Amino acid sequence: MLHLSSYYNQYSPAGDILVIATCIVFFILMRIAYISRTKSFLLFRNLLALLCVAAVSDILFYVMLHHADVFPHFIIYLMRAAYHITLLANLQFYLIYIKDTLLLSREEIRPYFSVGGCVLALSVVFELISPYFQAGFYIDAEGTPHNALNIFPLGYMIYMGMIAVLMVANSGRIYLQIVRGVGGAMCVSFMIMLIQGYFGQNSYTASTFLFPAFAILYLLHSNPYDFETGSISAKAFEDTVTYSYEQKSEFFLMYLSIPDFETSGEANSLEVKKTIRGFVSDYFHKAVLFSISAGQFLLTIETAKDPAYREKTHQMLDFFEQEYPKYQKDYKIIFTKTYDEISRTNDYLSLLHYMANRMADNEFHEITDEDVTAFREHEYILSELADIQAKQDMDDPRVLVFCQPVYNIQTDKFDTAEALMRLKLDKTGMVFPDRFIPMAEKYNYIRTLSMIILSKSCKQIKNLLNEGYAVTRVSVNFSVLDIRDVNFCKNVDRIISSADIPYDKIAIEITESQSEKDFLVMKEKVLELQHSGIKFYLDDFGTGYSNYERILELPFDIIKFDRSLTIASGNDLKSETMVNYLAHLFSDMGYAVLYEGIEDDADEERCLRMCAKYLQGYKYSRPIPIEQLTDFFEQSQAPISA
Repeated sequence: MLHLSSYYNQYSPAGDILVIATCIVFFILMRIAYISRTKSFLLFRNLLALLCVAAVSDILFYVMLHHADVFPHFIIYLMRAAYHITLLANLQFYLIYIKDTLLLSREEIRPYFSVGGCVLALSVVFELISPYFQAGFYIDAEGTPHNALNIFPLGYMIYMGMIAVLMVANSGRIYLQIVRGVGGAMCVSFMIMLIQGYFGQNSYTASTFLFPAFAILYLLHSNPYDFETGSISAKAFEDTVTYSYEQKSEFFLMYLSIPDFETSGEANSLEVKKTIRGFVSDYFHKAVLFSISAGQFLLTIETAKDPAYREKTHQMLDFFEQEYPKYQKDYKIIFTKTYDEISRTNDYLSLLHYMANRMADNEFHEITDEDVTAFREHEYILSELADIQAKQDMDDPRVLVFCQPVYNIQTDKFDTAEALMRLKLDKTGMVFPDRFIPMAEKYNYIRTLSMIILSKSCKQIKNLLNEGYAVTRVSVNFSVLDIRDVNFCKNVDRIISSADIPYDKIAIEITESQSEKDFLVMKEKVLELQHSGIKFYLDDFGTGYSNYERILELPFDIIKFDRSLTIASGNDLKSETMVNYLAHLFSDMGYAVLYEGIEDDADEERCLRMCAKYLQGYKYSRPIPIEQLTDFFEQSQAPISA
């Protein structure tokens, strides 16, 4: 039995008032500051709401207890039950929060949820019925409070133990500093509970729940604004997209790219940042600016909150064009509305980068449905390339070998060809090199594709030889990225050897590189493979960079004059003289000259005058499946019987 005044003296409202005030400050900051509206954040917000309810319930309980002669006892019991139950429910929410944050499976979290659910259910039942059986807290007929059994500390200990075990058991999934921060805050809370119990106090129970909340908000949900631009991180943008999609809210997005944003001096850069900051505050209501990287910004406007966003967008662009002469920085600006299919997969950043790569500098562009379709096809092709890379299947049916027959002037026959790459995919059909080769090179998938083309070409050459066709060689294109591979020569040798064809039936086409390092690597690989009999072509001579000294250092067999030289030679006599001179120069030094882009008789006659040894172009054939080379190659002997 405890006298009412003594019971009341165990409590001071200061702790609960502090909790309520802190929660209010939290809610104010969460509304003003930008915090990603993720599922974990919504759970965290519920944690704070429960804590605030607990603190209010505790204050009301002691106020009513102090006036027990005025308030019905069942309301006092209800306030005490609400206090303990909301605190334990708060701990149950912590379990849910940890589960979602760590991406734990239902099987992994089920034992913890089961124990926690039982503790919470038993606490609810005990708190509600114990006063009537005088088993827990109750007030007797004289108005004296009693506390026969308080099970809240036991429930608190069980929950704290489960949370600690859960975090330690899954510490490998969490950044160690986060484990230390949250764990340290929980230890402080537990120590305060022990000290409070030692001194017979009940004032600061709810406030101990604030410390883990502080740690979680600071470590996991804080998303500070950039001081100069008012922008926040790219991760926050992705969270915004996810939240907007779940809430079915639409937004309008503006993307600004300034490649040399940080390279023109601090004063100029600060002025640009000031201008960008003004876009948010001066034109839009509750727009949010995100910094994707240096010089890349995204502005999102919730269309429901700012219906005049289109008009304001045009006003902002007018202002931007007025400000542009001050800074003279190249830019790209892209707009887009919400697309469900892009929001669902959170692919806006990829879509924007895809579009920006296809724009010229100092342009505006609004994304259309056709752009989204093209982007989706781009992503599909990229995913197929990644799958081809992962499987490393040299017979992958998605990779096709096409060939363009080459006319051999010396033999007056088609006995050589250039192997060309194609993709045939289920959703897009045939995909041509200009579409997928840049992607394959960017993501380092080109090596696998090149080796598949080499392997399939070698197997088809073997078939042609077995069928008695005269095959001088088939050339295969390799990029500088292929040549850089330390296993390039080894892989080429293995593929040709396994096909059981003479090495001189394969030629390798490579394009000259400006890089000194690449040149040295290329020279080493060419010399190594030439010993086995493989021929080498210098591809695309006449385009871009040409260093004659380096060309002479590399023992090429054939110099391929690019189609641009073939066209130029037909434009005027001066151009023809220049091309003719170069062809004779290479011919005199022992190189064979191959002209690309032969489209008619005039091209053929002119190139024959200009020292041609090989001719290639649409006059003879467009690229055809390699199996159709039998339509051009001569069958000079009987097939080899199986």
